[in-house]
Amino acid sequence: MSYSSVIVSIFLMAFIILLTRILPFLLFRKKELPEVLSYLERNIPPLIMLLLVLYCLKEVKWTSAPYGFIEFGAIAVVVIVYLWKNNALLSIVSGTAVYMFLINVLAST
Repeated sequence: MSYSSVIVSIFLMAFIILLTRILPFLLFRKKELPEVLSYLERNIPPLIMLLLVLYCLKEVKWTSAPYGFIEFGAIAVVVIVYLWKNNALLSIVSGTAVYMFLINVLAST
């Protein structure tokens, strides 16, 4: 692959991303969104998070030690920290830290 095709690909991807960011503002200049878009705006982020959690849990071995305790421990930390601080980034970072700690402590034994 030549440098010119890489440069063209980068600019094309950047243009498409920019277009997807600008298009809603161009299409919906009025203050109120259509009901369908309002529904999607409210419900898509939690559904995406649910799908990500289910995807992460699909490889858990439920019949052998540690029986999913590591994953559910990390999920519990994420939920508790989010309900406590109402900060998604803090909850994700803390859940990741707990998961990494538990995977190194429990899975190595």
